[in-house]
Order: sequence, then structure tokens, then C-alpha cells
Amino acid sequence: MTQPFAIAIHGGAGTILREQMSDALRMEILATLEQAVRAGHQLLVEGADALDAVVAAVTVLEDSPLFNAGKGSVLTHNEMVEMDASVMHGAAREAGAIAGVRHIRNPIQLARDVLRHSDHVFLIGDGAEQFAFQQGHVYTEQDYFFTERRYEQLQNMKQQDRFALSEASYQSESAEQEPPSEYPDDKKFGTVGAVALDQQGNLAAATSTGGITNKRFGRVGDSPVIGAGTIAENGNVAISCTGMGEYFIRYAVAGDIAARMRYLKEDVHTACETVVQGELKSVGGEGGLIAIDAQGELHFAMNSSGMYRAEIDRHGQFSVKIYADE
Repeated sequence: MTQPFAIAIHGGAGTILREQMSDALRMEILATLEQAVRAGHQLLVEGADALDAVVAAVTVLEDSPLFNAGKGSVLTHNEMVEMDASVMHGAAREAGAIAGVRHIRNPIQLARDVLRHSDHVFLIGDGAEQFAFQQGHVYTEQDYFFTERRYEQLQNMKQQDRFALSEASYQSESAEQEPPSEYPDDKKFGTVGAVALDQQGNLAAATSTGGITNKRFGRVGDSPVIGAGTIAENGNVAISCTGMGEYFIRYAVAGDIAARMRYLKEDVHTACETVVQGELKSVGGEGGLIAIDAQGELHFAMNSSGMYRAEIDRHGQFSVKIYADE
């Protein structure tokens, strides 16, 4: 007898305001989120493993220029794309992660290859790309990732001598107020992710990102760090985070929630809200996360004004949302 299955995705959390988003852009974002969650859910319906479901969902988001991962990745100070990603499978707590890759179209698929086809957990830079080519990934020129929108965002950040973070400590004293953008995500923390429970009871999580605009080359956030931005433990929980990566690393957010559920026996709602609205928010760590427990209960937590997100729950009910008050 198979058990209930479910999947949830996110496309980043942060300062997402209704008045800054056109109806056309909102509809395009919602449609892509729906496409992504349905791609993963269809695999679950067919009896596929949760890992393949979350990778399928994230791949759709990586292929869209709307989200800060893969095709839509932001640019470093050196005007390059550097991408990070990770996956984790809950059965044996296996994981695969990559960071600082520049020429891989779908970093999330490479992270899965690290899990399945290497003796390691985490590969970076040239070493990660060499492994990718050995696994059959095609070299992708930087031009594929370049968009005028991301270039304009970078120039704005350079002029203000800051990163694309809304936290004041990341801004120089001389920085002026950021000019309005036709896109609402200049202060959205760019990460995409998915969590799922399959018919065999396996939990899995996947997270992918282009990082933050105007970051120093070589900077790595929480997305590829197991226990910070991603975690999956069968019988417990799977989590994918999005937010100010330095805080999520320092406070080991995903791992902290998993530990609260494992040792304190907190439910997924209590554990997530305690960390995101409590400890994380108290130190200025803005962001959010998606989580699913061993029974297929889904939860979205955020301390920001919005998070792009969608789900198909264990009852087969679909929903897609953007703002925190939805």
C-alpha cells in the first residue's frame, strides 16, 4: 500500500510588494510556478523517487529567466554568473552539492549527479565543472545566462556600492536609495527550491541559486550547504530555504528545525515558525523556507513580505501564492 505524497516549491523570499508588480509579470510568475510544481508532482504520481521529483521541479525554475537560479541568475561584481545548488535524499541522508559553477545550464541536476555518481558530497568551481563534463553535462557559455535585467540590477548595485540585500549592514554609508525597478525582485533573495514526499515514504529537498547581485566572486551562500539551506531526513522533515544566506549558514536554519522536530518532537509548523519568526528574525535574518514532514504535511514560513511558492498537497489540492498575507 502506497502512502500519501506531496510536493512544494519556492522561487525566493524577500521584499515583494503588490504595488511594484505588474499584472502581466505576476501572471507569468504564477504560471511558471505552477508548471514547476506540476512537473514534480507528475513524477510522484507515477511512483518516482522524491529526489527526481524535486530536481524536475527546480529544473523548470532554473530554465526560466524570472527566478534567480540557472538562466535567471544574478551577476557577480565581475559581471559573471556563479551558481550554487544542493540536493538531499532522506533515506540514507545522502547529499550532493556544488558551488561556484559558471557553465552548467542546470546546477540542480549536477548536484544530483554528485550524490549519485561520486564519492563526495560537495564539489566547487573548476572541479565541479570537470566532474559535470565527465557526467555528460554540456558546456554552456555565459551568454546563455546573461539578461539585460540582471545587468541593469548589477549596475545599480555598483553605483550604490552595495549588494542586493535589504539589510543595512550590507550597504555603504554613501549609498543612496535604490531607484525603482520595473521588476519587484531587486530585494528578493534569489533562491529556488523544492521539497517532496514520495509514495515510498522518502523525503527529498533541492535548492538552487545564483546568489546575490554584486557579490564578490567566490562567495557561497546557504543554498549548497547541507544543514543550512537544505536538509532531508526520512521519518522527520525535508526543508529548502531562501533568504540572507550568511544568516542561514550561521544559524544552521534547516538543521536547527530538523533537530527541534527530532529531539523536541515539535510539529513542522511549530519548529519552522519558532526558528524563522524567532531566532532568525531577532538577528535580522530575513527570508523563508518550505518544509514537508513524514506525513506529507506542508508548511511555508517567512519573515519577509512575500515568497513565491506553490504546492500540491497530499490530497491533490494545488495552490500558488506570492505574498505573506495570502
